[in-house]
Amino acid sequence: MRGQMILRTLLFLALTAGSAFADDTILRRRPGSPPESEPGPAPPPVPALPSDFVPVPDRWRLVEGIGVRERWWDPYDQNSYKADRPLFGDDWFINFAAISDTLAEPRRLPAPIGLAQTRRAGSLDAFGKGSQLGLAQTVLLSGSLIQGDTVFKPPDWEFRVTPAFNVNYTSVEELGLLNVNPAKGDTRLDYQIGMQELFVDRHLTNLTNRYDFVSVRAGVQGFSADFRGFLFQDNRLGARLFGNYANNRLQYNLAWFRTVEKDINSGLNRILPLRSDDVFLANAYWQDFPLPGFTVQAIVAYNMNREGDRLPHYDENGFLERPSLLGAVVPRNYDAVYVGTNGDGHVGPVNLSYGVYLLTGQDRPNPFTRKDAKILAGFAAGEASMDFDWLRVKAFGFYASGDRNPFDDTESGFDAIFENPQFAGAETAFWMRQGIPLIGGGFVSISPRNAIIPDLRPSKEQGQSSFVGPGIGLVGVGADFDILPELRLLLNASYLEFDDTTSLSVLRNQGRIDNTIGEDVSAAIVYRPFFIQNVVFRLSGAVLFPGDGLQQLFAPDDTSPYYSVLANLVLTY
Repeated sequence: MRGQMILRTLLFLALTAGSAFADDTILRRRPGSPPESEPGPAPPPVPALPSDFVPVPDRWRLVEGIGVRERWWDPYDQNSYKADRPLFGDDWFINFAAISDTLAEPRRLPAPIGLAQTRRAGSLDAFGKGSQLGLAQTVLLSGSLIQGDTVFKPPDWEFRVTPAFNVNYTSVEELGLLNVNPAKGDTRLDYQIGMQELFVDRHLTNLTNRYDFVSVRAGVQGFSADFRGFLFQDNRLGARLFGNYANNRLQYNLAWFRTVEKDINSGLNRILPLRSDDVFLANAYWQDFPLPGFTVQAIVAYNMNREGDRLPHYDENGFLERPSLLGAVVPRNYDAVYVGTNGDGHVGPVNLSYGVYLLTGQDRPNPFTRKDAKILAGFAAGEASMDFDWLRVKAFGFYASGDRNPFDDTESGFDAIFENPQFAGAETAFWMRQGIPLIGGGFVSISPRNAIIPDLRPSKEQGQSSFVGPGIGLVGVGADFDILPELRLLLNASYLEFDDTTSLSVLRNQGRIDNTIGEDVSAAIVYRPFFIQNVVFRLSGAVLFPGDGLQQLFAPDDTSPYYSVLANLVLTY
């Protein structure tokens, strides 16, 4: 048996060595020499099932092979109108969007009136009935033509156009509030077509293989100068060079914007004319500095206004907007320079956000003295919050300096370029949501709509910045409750004071006015029935309990609170 096993082993080794020798011989044979034996034909491939191979025109339609079909009405499905597939060529896409914003807003405001502007017997006084109702419907249609593969990098080209259509209705209880002519009545129905975006964006270059880039954008475009919209947030005509670096840890903007005239009733951009109001700015963001999870920003902005060289401007309702009916009512030019820093992020479990600005420049002339004046003012705001599962609690503070002496050569009232703050419950809070008039109708307001700072402009949309306002101090607390994944409750309460009321006393020709504005309490419910932002319904209410200062300005014998209710439905495609 042992001999047979040895014999078999030797035979196996001999056969293996022979096969290796034959292969080596074939590999080392001379070129052109025929092999000792030709190999047989390769076996045919196994036939593939029909469903394993489906020809497609390009890689964008691979999913059709597994049964996925396009549904143009669904923004979350495969959709050529939402830039999921090229419209033409290999990398030209179209992205279409539509937004419907429906608003209903009953409110009660102070209502300064003239002696000949009321129908009510016994109401011939400085203030009348303040109940009002506002209704508005806005539709925005946005279309973008994009060239480039945008999965990991910015588009090479983008062309965007966003027209807006608005219809609004307002009803008040007194004449002269909606139009300078009392004969126009106490209701107003208006419509406006505006252009909110019209720009071209060009990707200039990539700086690194991580797609740090440099791009330029020119035309009517939206821009926010800081995290919370404290200084400048608007859609204006301009040019912007922007990009990032260091794996997107650094972002920057160099920009110029010119103000587009706005419709006073809708707030939309009018296509023409342009105003003599320019903004130049540079900012930079540094992520994960000084700690991971926190971003710091530095900004310098210059607002050059030359509208004092133009003829007086009246809005669509006949009210004088430029120059303002403030003090001597003189045309003004000004140069305002803002230097500031902002931050947003978290430090451990605490979410932090802040903004600080120093304002300097020159106003020509001061509306009270008719002499040139220096501008020197300051601003600071901050918010801290913490999350506890489904609850967020927060505390916030805000300060903008007021003008302490309207008749000296320095104006110390802080005013922003075009503020649109997302701060202290601004979506629902009465003080920020509503405009508070100082002089009847649309002549001069203590503070405009969608703003915190009492700057004494006629309006935010068409008025000039003012640096003789009373300033403001605000402290408050709030809480956000995620009751359900689709339902959120927001609560905010604030205490407000004027920083200095000297300018108000001069304008009203009355004694010292107390600094207390009052307490602002608001609540809102935000409902997203499909857990997404495409259908959002908001219902909110806000009450301002007037303090001594506000009562002295408007109605010393009327302690009734001012209120506003907001019902808002936003549909997005």
